Amino acid sequence: MKATAYAMASHLITLADDSGLEVDILDGEPGVRSARAAGDEASDNDRVEHLLARLKDTPWEKRTARFICVIAIASPDGGTELCQGECRGSITFEPKGENGFGYDPVFYLPEFDKTMAEFPLEVKNQVSHRGKAAREAYRILERLANKVKA
Repeated sequence: MKATAYAMASHLITLADDSGLEVDILDGEPGVRSARAAGDEASDNDRVEHLLARLKDTPWEKRTARFICVIAIASPDGGTELCQGECRGSITFEPKGENGFGYDPVFYLPEFDKTMAEFPLEVKNQVSHRGKAAREAYRILERLANKVKA
């Protein structure tokens, strides 16, 4: 809706995104409310602590989660394309790492044996949900640009 409204108003191709953390044992919460899960004024640390408190009695094997990002690309003619990126992992018992933001210090990727906050930015961009969605959006934008040139 965001992308479509701004595309219609601006008469330009418009991108909008939404992302969040979905924790399986919490039935997909915090989801799209990830940034507000611990209250509107909560800091990243507050959100992490809130999540860890909710999972305090949850064993490791049930702490599975995924980061998800959806990017909408809307055209002024009303067309919309969606790009989705996903990154699966688990929620750790305590924060680890200094890079990133949000839930990165507690989002563990087993194939790398690291949390998102332990990756340098260039590596995080390769494996993250946002990086995956952005690469898909780039391909769509290239196609749209080539269509306009033709």
